[in-house]
Amino acid sequence: MKVAAVQTVSGLAPGPNLARAELRIREAAQAGAELVVLPEYFCQLGQRDTDKLAIAEPAGRGPMQQWAQDLAAELRIWLVAGTLPLRAEDANHVRNTLLVYSPQGACAARYDKIHLFRFDNGQERYDESRVIEAGASVQVLELDSRDGARWRVGLSVCYDLRFPELYRRMHADLILVPSAFTHTTGQAHWEVLLRARAIENQAYVLAPAQGGVHENGRRTWGHSLGVDPWGSVLACLDEGEGTVIVDMDMARLRAVRAQLPALEHRVFG
Repeated sequence: MKVAAVQTVSGLAPGPNLARAELRIREAAQAGAELVVLPEYFCQLGQRDTDKLAIAEPAGRGPMQQWAQDLAAELRIWLVAGTLPLRAEDANHVRNTLLVYSPQGACAARYDKIHLFRFDNGQERYDESRVIEAGASVQVLELDSRDGARWRVGLSVCYDLRFPELYRRMHADLILVPSAFTHTTGQAHWEVLLRARAIENQAYVLAPAQGGVHENGRRTWGHSLGVDPWGSVLACLDEGEGTVIVDMDMARLRAVRAQLPALEHRVFG
């Protein structure tokens, strides 16, 4: 299955962000990608955390969701909008939500980010819980690729990457990690964590990222990656907008699991 990770450097206004993302999505579809994944906050990286509240949509309707739905149906692809702000019960918070749209334009899966990022090194300070309400459910989607293979796709977002117990519960063949890692934490931990999740779960990992200096002054790490079940990096885009396209092979995945049956040898969990 040919898959694509779109890397963006999102700005303050959703309109231009969606327009630039659409160009990348269309390029990926033209190149034969069956599954195209957008990064966390692809629609907006605001000046303030509370900017998310102003653009939040109710689940199932709104211009950003309609945009993704229509694009998936037009291009006949699986499109992962990861992430959009959806309204929470509390008007002062949103859900940081990954939505998966089928080639028919139907919303096939929803995942609300469970683990909320907090970081303070004295210079950079982040606390997603100030405006984001955490999700609570692990989400796995089963989809058939054009060659007839069935893939279990585990859904996660950014900071989730640091919690391996989440991925153990997925039993996934492909793990998606749309992200907006800071430059500081990404430089230190991004690649090693992604490769670790691939190795320990013997699964492919596709991680589209925000990558560059944003309109709000924030710098994200980028380095969108595709990783195979042996932990080898298949493709990487350092910084700037662009697309990583990789081929994921079910036969390769099965061979790795057969040669080293570590998943069968688990004792705990």
